[in-house]
Amino acid sequence: MTVSYSVEEPHADVAADTTGDADAAPRHRGRRRRRIVVPLVLAVAVGGAGVLGATRPWEAGGPATGQEAPQHGTAAVERGSLSSGIQVAGSLGYDAPTSVVGAGSGTLTALPAVGDVVKAGGRLYEVDGRPVVLMTGNRPLWRELGPGVPDGPDVRQLKSNLVKFGHAGGLGLADDGKFTEATATAVKRWQKALGVQQTGTVALGSVAMLPRAVVQVQKLGAQLGSALGPTTVMTVSGTDLVAVVQPADNQVSRFKPDGKVVVRLAEGGTVTGRVRSLVRGGAGEGGPGGAGAGGEGGGAPQKTTVTIVLDSQDPVRQSGPSPVTVNVVGDTAADALIVPVTALLALSGGGYGVKVVEGSGTRLVPVTLGLVADARAQITGDVKSGDQVVVPK
Repeated sequence: MTVSYSVEEPHADVAADTTGDADAAPRHRGRRRRRIVVPLVLAVAVGGAGVLGATRPWEAGGPATGQEAPQHGTAAVERGSLSSGIQVAGSLGYDAPTSVVGAGSGTLTALPAVGDVVKAGGRLYEVDGRPVVLMTGNRPLWRELGPGVPDGPDVRQLKSNLVKFGHAGGLGLADDGKFTEATATAVKRWQKALGVQQTGTVALGSVAMLPRAVVQVQKLGAQLGSALGPTTVMTVSGTDLVAVVQPADNQVSRFKPDGKVVVRLAEGGTVTGRVRSLVRGGAGEGGPGGAGAGGEGGGAPQKTTVTIVLDSQDPVRQSGPSPVTVNVVGDTAADALIVPVTALLALSGGGYGVKVVEGSGTRLVPVTLGLVADARAQITGDVKSGDQVVVPK
């Protein structure tokens, strides 16, 4: 709307009286009136659903002189469902891909096949004919473990695995980081079960300590017969498929911790899931912590990544890694009267209204605002489905 007011100011060509004659008649001080038109833009805050901005200049009783009257049209009041949910394209992939880097030295004498599943205690690969065994832990082994080694969390991880594998029966191994005589005995039992020399010492490189107790081989990074080096031997993952999406910045807030989603599969069908993690994007390789061209910053920023665990694996096992559409569950209004948000007017006394067309005129109808989504608003009031409301063109 517009608000106008007038101010008076001295006429530019009228000079002040400088004669100093008190009897002289004062000169007429001409004034001109200047009309100032101030536009006001109405900003309406819509709770929980975003911000609605509306400018309705024709509500001020007509445009200023010399300005073309703004045009407006009409839209029908609809009855239907309104949802604040969103859809984001994503993909199915195996959970938590992890690189396996060999320790020590030697020649790779056996490698698994892509797709093989290995459980903790099983042979992941071989170096110089000796097995490298999968154990569960968050800290990779960085030293040889045996009698006399200083206490440490790596010893504690080793002892935990020996207990799980059943090699510590009757030894009373404590849940600590001390490599005791009983620990050496448990190691010998484990080595006997593997069919290797029973030294009581765990050599560096004979164990692959990974966070998961069951892994699936996704990709090989080394060839059979090649020398073990600082490169990735293989990439493994969990055996479950998860959905991964990278939402736009204005969509990130819709992914709540443990929030429910519906995943639509490429070949049809859906499966429900929940948000497990959200890793916010940061600088790319050229940003902090990385080197871009010429060693300077400026790399493309990384997108936020959301990982969704599925409530059932059965619907997705046949499809495997594939594109999906993730529907974030939002608020829903069923059997609602719906108008475009541009039809809403902020009333001077508070609240909202719409202009309903009646014959050749209109009437202002106060309404109660409900759910707002996708530039549409749910309303209740003295309106019905099919009524025409005024909207800007």
